[in-house]
Amino acid sequence: MKKILAIILIAVTTFVSAQQKYIEHTVQPGETIKSIAKAYLVTPFDIYALNPDAQRKFQPNSVLIIPNSKIKNAPIEEESKELTGYTTHKVKRKETLYGLTQKYGVSEEEIKKANRFLYANNLKKGDKIRIPRYKTVSSKQTLTNTVKKYTVQPKEGKWRIAYKFGISVADLEALNPFMKDTIQPGDELNVPNIQDQEEKEIESEFGYYEVLPKEGFYRLKVKLNLTQEQLEHLNPELKETGLKAGMVLKIPGTVRGTSELETVSTTNLKTNLTNFKTKKIALMMPYRLDRIDVDAVEETKEMMKNNNLLSTVLEFHIGVMMALDSAKQLGISTDLKVFDTRYNVAKTNDILVENDFSDYDAVIGPIEEKSFSRVAMSLKRDNIPVIAAMTKPSELLSNVFQTLPEEKLMRQAMINFVKADSSQTKVVIISDHAHRASSEALKQEFPNAKIVYSRPDKKNKSKDAFFIYHTDLQNVISTGKTLVFLETDNYNYSTSVISMLNGLVGPKTDIILATLDKGKAFEGKDIDNNNLSNLHFHYPSVRKDYDEASSNGFVKAYRAEYGVSPSKYVARGFDITLDLLMRLASAENLYDSNLEAIETEYVENKFRYKKTLFGGYINEAIYIVKYDNLKIINAN
Repeated sequence: MKKILAIILIAVTTFVSAQQKYIEHTVQPGETIKSIAKAYLVTPFDIYALNPDAQRKFQPNSVLIIPNSKIKNAPIEEESKELTGYTTHKVKRKETLYGLTQKYGVSEEEIKKANRFLYANNLKKGDKIRIPRYKTVSSKQTLTNTVKKYTVQPKEGKWRIAYKFGISVADLEALNPFMKDTIQPGDELNVPNIQDQEEKEIESEFGYYEVLPKEGFYRLKVKLNLTQEQLEHLNPELKETGLKAGMVLKIPGTVRGTSELETVSTTNLKTNLTNFKTKKIALMMPYRLDRIDVDAVEETKEMMKNNNLLSTVLEFHIGVMMALDSAKQLGISTDLKVFDTRYNVAKTNDILVENDFSDYDAVIGPIEEKSFSRVAMSLKRDNIPVIAAMTKPSELLSNVFQTLPEEKLMRQAMINFVKADSSQTKVVIISDHAHRASSEALKQEFPNAKIVYSRPDKKNKSKDAFFIYHTDLQNVISTGKTLVFLETDNYNYSTSVISMLNGLVGPKTDIILATLDKGKAFEGKDIDNNNLSNLHFHYPSVRKDYDEASSNGFVKAYRAEYGVSPSKYVARGFDITLDLLMRLASAENLYDSNLEAIETEYVENKFRYKKTLFGGYINEAIYIVKYDNLKIINAN
């Protein structure tokens, strides 16, 4: 009996293998699930479906089962036209270019290319022109790219297109770095080059939802009021793959499917520390020590006080050193080496040439863009993580960790926050003309919103005068609760609007002021913080102010040492460095530290990194903060 069962099992296994033609892949150091998926032209979901243990245990030398790729990569017939010569044609009376295209079977553009004077002149009787002759050449072409062009159809948004091609919205955005926040019918997008029959059908009566990190069926039941059985009925693939972060699910059209960004629970990594090997870290900052004269103490103090860059760097450095001390108390020792880049690419290059960074766990900095790119590129071959602490790199290489969230994500976080407020009924958008496009996109998110644009200059209508009349606001602000988005970079305009809005607040009129991008237009001596508090001003932010009332060992230690409260740069140096060390101590390396599923929070900053499709990692943890009683507090 055992022999019969064994034979049946072997037969079944052989049959399945013959049908699926799976490939075995041995994981190499530095590889990730996404990089392997990209190499075999499959999705990470496909790999996890056959290798469920890979989510918990993924390490070099482990063997993965890789399914057949759905990407269309077989040779295809491709026709092209080859120029064989020209026919001379003498133009007759009333002949047109269109008539010649019909007579000779060529296009107007092809005729113009052969007779360049026709770009500037009309066709005239007696003109002798050349008509190109072509022959059709057929050849077999093999696709080397894995993307194709797709034209957006009416009523299609990012979620629907991501669902159609079996990718996440983040993957779609990575394939289309210049894609607008709101896509329109007719837009051309890059999508996976899968075969037509592999594309999922988009049905207008359904909505589409992107699964967030750490979301299970229970959380989706609470959020969407849909059971596991209902979700699996609409998305049969769930029975095989289970829920994965980034998947786009089909849901009933009556259910609001907008993804929320702030749903990952904060993780205390103190309970996850397992790797207590000494961490080797490099800190590259422009200290410009060559400009400091140690014998001229007063002059040096004055330079430090007046040089904003040096002051910022030194404050960040203090935060780094305090983080090392905090990590040491947790049993994490650090070998830190500090390099002065002098804000100079040549000096940075000298540092790279003179030092071996191949055994470093991570490098923090530099903050100068070209120097950062040089370091990231140089260390990429050894897969050494490079942390962009205070700037956004021009190129997000695979070993780069960008700690500042993207503006697009911050805007969406603010929109999602407003949408999540069930008591919110009225929305008004006040904008200058430079923000017309983004304000119209905002109105698409809130279809019932009213827009008030700044008035044009009376003498030059094409010029913005950056003002509105009091009656413009009275016409759109009524009793009850109104949320007002103010979208501008003009300081005088924001000052005027904030003052007018504050004057409209009363016992029966509650106004909440918000913006998608808090720039310098909301800061300055003429911006009254009392007005901002009165309007409960909300905006998305990379950081929050630490709570003065709570017991904070870092703040107490800094005050005890320096007699003042720490600046945002001290707090940022502390938060970034402590987070880095804690993640390194909770895994074999930074890449294995469960980046997307873990959100950490420290003094003023929080971190949740997500891998981009073809590049590095971006922090997606964002605060929504508000003014309350002259304080800026977390509104989430």
